[in-house]
Amino acid sequence: MSIRWWYPVFAGVIAAMVAGVASGHALERAHVHGLGQPAAASLATGDGDRRAEALGRIVGTADPEAIVLLEAIRAGDAFVAGDRLLVVRGGETFDAGSGERVDAGAAPRDDLVVNNRFRREIDAAIAALRLLSPDRDARLAAVKALRPPLDPDLRALASRALAQETDPGLRAQLADLVAVSLLRSTDATERLAAVRALGSSTDPQARTLLANVLARDKDGQLAEPDADVRNAASLALRVVENRAAWSERAGLLFSGVSLGSVLLLAALGLAITYGLMGVINMAHGELMMIGAYATYVVQDAARAAGWFDAYLAAAIPVAFVSAAVVGMLLERTVIRHLYGRPLETLLATWGISLLLIQGMRTLFGAQNVPVENPGWMSGGVDLMAGVVLPLNRIYIVVFAALVLVAMWLVLSRTRLGLHVRGVTQNRAMASCVGVPTARVDTLAFGLGSGVAGLAGCALSQIGNVGPDLGQAYIVDSFMVVVLGGVGQIAGTVYAALGLGFVNKALEAWSGAVLAKIAVLVFIIVFIQKRPQGLFALKGRAQEA
Repeated sequence: MSIRWWYPVFAGVIAAMVAGVASGHALERAHVHGLGQPAAASLATGDGDRRAEALGRIVGTADPEAIVLLEAIRAGDAFVAGDRLLVVRGGETFDAGSGERVDAGAAPRDDLVVNNRFRREIDAAIAALRLLSPDRDARLAAVKALRPPLDPDLRALASRALAQETDPGLRAQLADLVAVSLLRSTDATERLAAVRALGSSTDPQARTLLANVLARDKDGQLAEPDADVRNAASLALRVVENRAAWSERAGLLFSGVSLGSVLLLAALGLAITYGLMGVINMAHGELMMIGAYATYVVQDAARAAGWFDAYLAAAIPVAFVSAAVVGMLLERTVIRHLYGRPLETLLATWGISLLLIQGMRTLFGAQNVPVENPGWMSGGVDLMAGVVLPLNRIYIVVFAALVLVAMWLVLSRTRLGLHVRGVTQNRAMASCVGVPTARVDTLAFGLGSGVAGLAGCALSQIGNVGPDLGQAYIVDSFMVVVLGGVGQIAGTVYAALGLGFVNKALEAWSGAVLAKIAVLVFIIVFIQKRPQGLFALKGRAQEA
């Protein structure tokens, strides 16, 4: 009984060993898959054309396991033994035609010559075979590696991959690749299909390719002999140009909103210190600079602590508090003694701005410091063909809107806002009814300075952070406040967005320098005709 008990155990062990050996051989054969003797012989001893034909046959099989052998040839691990092609993988030698393992010393062998043409053809064949890979990243790399026009064999495999591709982005790129290749076809039907595919393509080169179909050579001969193909190309070109025009308008619209939001952030704090308090603060740009440097310091601390992607959550309040504290100190020590003396205030704050710039140069150096976007602010959103909206710009537009709403709530729904409005309209009356006007001045100036710090935090995500950061925005900030109407937050919003749109529209037409000059001339003429700006103060505020 004991011997019979061991029989099934012994049989199971033997079966497992046999299965393991068989599976090992199967894996070994799968690791180096045969190309077929004719193709292997052509690769080993054929000339350039025969090698290209052999690679075309390999691609035509659509066998992804052939990539192993092609990569070995590409890496220089291939040898010629008579009319056989041998490859070395994992220290063992295999016959490329059959995939069988061979004795490395059984026959003399020579190195396989791989010239530049052969290397490019192998790369194209490997990329084409990877179009059928289950890995999306591998398929994306393959699409980017292929360069149109494709050979017929590569084009056939690309068409097969296109038929089974499920990813929309990759499908569009594959369709463009096949369409561009079909334009070189001798079959008018295939060229017609290519033209129609390019009509729905989002590739920026589609317009040029369609225009080439309708072009004439130096002798005046049409590039496309078939009338149906030319008519389809003309229709597709109009569709592509119309889509490009709408893309350009959408891009211009977003650029205007983006620039307007930046101007709004830069001018919003000035709308309080200058618009509501009447203080010409030439150090406003340097308060923005302080907010940007505060963001830089928080970023470095967050990177050291390992929570870099969340550093903006701490940088925003730190930037606000840093700039607000500096602003309140500035109001307490200097500006408080210069109310009602605008020229002296302008000169004093200008001198303070120089001191702040030099202070930052001493602390952080004269060079710009690196402030990086967190991971969730990197990249962009594909809105339509040719229009990619950067995520950092989108978040800044949203941030500007949130800051604007917060400012409106503070000024219209809080006790501080009530006191600020009261002091702005009639300081003597507000003091008579018990409003601490000196404290209100300090808090209001701190609020405006803190908003400037928030602007610096936002600007650090889209530009360089250096000691001269504020100098680029101080003039624009004053232009926005004056154009919108002194003391009018709503006017500041309209002026910022309006200047953003006008500036970007003129840049597209005449360039950045002429656009800036045109905007300045417009503001000068506008202020001469309407000194109070877009929105004038009413009632006692105007009389004061």
